[in-house]
Amino acid sequence: MKQQKLSLAIIAALSAFLLRAETADNANTDVTDIERMVVVSSRVETPIREIATSVSLVTIEDIELRGYASLAEILRIQPAIHADNSGGIGSATAIRIRGEEAYRTLVRIDGVDVSDPTGPQVQPQFGQLQSSNITRVEILRGPQGLMYGADAGGVINIKSGYAQDGLSGSVSAESGRFDTRNLQADVGGTNGNFDFYLSASDYSTEGFNSRVDDTTGDADGYDNTTVHARLGVQATDALKLSLVVRNNEGDGEYDNCFTAAFLSSNDCASQFEQLNTRLSADYQLENGNHQVAYAKTDIEREFLTEGASTFLSKGELERAEYVGDSQINDTLRLVYGVDWEKEVISSNDQSRTQTGYYLEAQGQFEDAIFVTAGLRRDENDDFGDHTSFRVSAAYLYALGDDEVKFRSAYGTGFRAPSLFEIDYNQGPFAFPPASDTNLKEETSEGYELGVEYLVANGSSYQVVYFNQDVKDAIFFDLAGFSGYLQGDGESTSKGIELIADTVLTDNLRMTANYTYNDTSDTSGVQRIRRPEHLANIGLNYQFNALQLAGHLRWVDGIVDAGVELDSYQLIDVSARYQFTEQLTGFARIENALDEDYQDITAFNTPGAAVHAGVKFQF
Repeated sequence: MKQQKLSLAIIAALSAFLLRAETADNANTDVTDIERMVVVSSRVETPIREIATSVSLVTIEDIELRGYASLAEILRIQPAIHADNSGGIGSATAIRIRGEEAYRTLVRIDGVDVSDPTGPQVQPQFGQLQSSNITRVEILRGPQGLMYGADAGGVINIKSGYAQDGLSGSVSAESGRFDTRNLQADVGGTNGNFDFYLSASDYSTEGFNSRVDDTTGDADGYDNTTVHARLGVQATDALKLSLVVRNNEGDGEYDNCFTAAFLSSNDCASQFEQLNTRLSADYQLENGNHQVAYAKTDIEREFLTEGASTFLSKGELERAEYVGDSQINDTLRLVYGVDWEKEVISSNDQSRTQTGYYLEAQGQFEDAIFVTAGLRRDENDDFGDHTSFRVSAAYLYALGDDEVKFRSAYGTGFRAPSLFEIDYNQGPFAFPPASDTNLKEETSEGYELGVEYLVANGSSYQVVYFNQDVKDAIFFDLAGFSGYLQGDGESTSKGIELIADTVLTDNLRMTANYTYNDTSDTSGVQRIRRPEHLANIGLNYQFNALQLAGHLRWVDGIVDAGVELDSYQLIDVSARYQFTEQLTGFARIENALDEDYQDITAFNTPGAAVHAGVKFQF
């Protein structure tokens, strides 16, 4: 049965190739999809057709049509990404790209690094990130230590709404199952040399019973309020000053916390607040660009049992950076930069800094060959110096109006043990072996080989092989609870991605992706919570004012707590109808067939849920 499902997933992902041949004559000949610009690969605008690394792009049209409330739901239907959480929206959530840990993935929103330095590992709090007012998501898969100092998981670059000439904005309201309510509003505009964008959202849900072992049936609710502001001033023709301020607050309920008498309680709550501020100056020259930026994150997390605080953590993340690029001649561009970062856990009086320097050369030959080679040097307070590098190459071969791209990339990275990991191993509750008392940094490397077929009508098809590993991976001892240990050897992830985006007709588009991922830890056992098979198939249809979308997600081969979980298939459907230029109605059904499934053995997942709302634009 499993082999039959695997065959069906591969056939579905490849079927778009065959459909393209039958429908190309009726397709729109818009070439803008081939020439789309992204910044996530090298931190400078580059046409996606010239990039040799693996990049996925999610547009505002995709986000609005799917309608998902959380960022995790948007990400989980992208190639090679799996999301799991411990109890629904707002709970602890992991986004794994190509099977790597969530803390090896960097997330930036309007240039703001939203990582939390106070957790066991420095990583974004994915469960707290809403989709409201996000207009664009760029996802970079693979080791990306060069430009960001991040590790093997990848980079997610997010843009908020944009300001149009004059003044414009929107207000939307949505309600759905579990007494869910989602209110959103944004406004933006330009006036001469000044532009601004302001958005706010308020999300609340009564939730569902998240834990499998909870027989009381009580629901675990969640509330989130996010405010995001962006201001820009064109000081001169060449100089622009920008300010980004983002405040994210979340309050959630969960089960199975412990009282002072060591009794289990379901009266458990979590409180989260994160304030991000970033000030930047961009200077544009005829042959290049320069940006200087300073950002600061203030974060506070607290857990309460029966109203009493049981854990409080406060911290800061400061980052100063300079990024420049210079067009040396017609064939060579240099990208270079310096970044300084300070992590602070103020509630535990811990801190450290890291400084990085990098340079990448980008070459272009005959508008057909694109190569990059870059080097990065990091200086860490606790773990000394480390060198990372990345090389990539892409070759474009013309087939009439279409193109075939052959590409490859190889990169390395590293991750220093977090402040929490170091402190825990030195604390009174840990007793790690002598070899793991002083943890050392993890290192990673990976490569990929890909072939893409880029069609002039906007369709595209990809086959990618990836292979990446992490040496000296740090993990918590769940067997003996002795502390954080260092794996002796390599943890690996390798596999194949099949990706198709097909323009079937002027009104109908099909997307499909399939990922086979063979993972193993340092002992050769499959890594937990990494599906061996992931497949997504989506259809988007538009006729005049009506938009319809259907999406199928198939997941198979998850191992958790020594148990292989059942495979599952989820179907989501959504619709939007534009009544007037200002008024739009929308609705969606998540898990339309009410599939009973699990991503983590100890936690339930929501069943079928209907949501509907309206949006007014001005």
